[in-house]
Amino acid sequence: MIIGIDIGGTEIKYGLVNEKGEILSSSFVATEASKGVEILLEKIDKIVTELRDERTLGVGISATGQIDNRTGKVMGGADIIPGWIGTGLVEILEKRYGLAITLDNDVNCAALGEMWLGAGKDKKDFLMLAIGTGIGGGIVLNGELLRGESNIAGEFGHMPLIKNGIQCACGGKGCYERYASTSALVQMVEKNLNILKNGKEIFEEIHAGNKEFIEVFDIWCDYLTDGLVTLIYTFNPKLIIIGGGISKQGEFLKEKIFESLVKKIPQIYTRNLEIKMATKGNDAGVLGAAYTLLKKIKKGD
Repeated sequence: MIIGIDIGGTEIKYGLVNEKGEILSSSFVATEASKGVEILLEKIDKIVTELRDERTLGVGISATGQIDNRTGKVMGGADIIPGWIGTGLVEILEKRYGLAITLDNDVNCAALGEMWLGAGKDKKDFLMLAIGTGIGGGIVLNGELLRGESNIAGEFGHMPLIKNGIQCACGGKGCYERYASTSALVQMVEKNLNILKNGKEIFEEIHAGNKEFIEVFDIWCDYLTDGLVTLIYTFNPKLIIIGGGISKQGEFLKEKIFESLVKKIPQIYTRNLEIKMATKGNDAGVLGAAYTLLKKIKKGD
């Protein structure tokens, strides 16, 4: 059995996962991110204490931020958990529990979860975009994550999209996620229509045929596919998986993306391209964390 933990800015999702990827039990607890890393460690301790028994193989952890999975250390990212950046979580937990521990970025884990049992099952090469507050990316090539020199490849959300555009939390301007994330859509609606609605409510208006919301959505979708064009030219993928809450839009969003893409890129790039919505939802991070832990054990690391 593997204890899978997915640490987000709002919630910590966790579960007990067997070697087939079946989640035998699951729950969640508030992250309370502003209280800092020591409180986070206490929450992890309660989870491990609750789930650990003689069958436990280890703990796989998915987490927000730029993670070096080789060292099990948090290298950077938004400082939403005070003290998180610089934390050597794997070393701390291995000493504490005497178990195998893995730590990886949340979108990387989501991509592995989808590859194991979701929209990427039986696919060895694909890109994954997690669209929410920002845009995260995962690059799977030949069944492995492409990690890059610093082990933090796939930061799609910070590709420059608009020169001297909207200020981004990363320090740059005009980043992709400032125009094509769900948060960006919410802000565009507020700015253009002077209405404050969340993503779910916006799509309800779109599906109801509200022309003002549809016009804003079309602009947003155009930004989304501008970024996808860059990724498609770079990787020439056969499959792109869209994750995050927006994936619930299913065929509607998929069709809108294709409708926009075919106007921007030669057919040779789109002829065999599949776009799928992620299927494992909130379980993807826990599954990917468990998958990573199993892989570590099988390698004998």
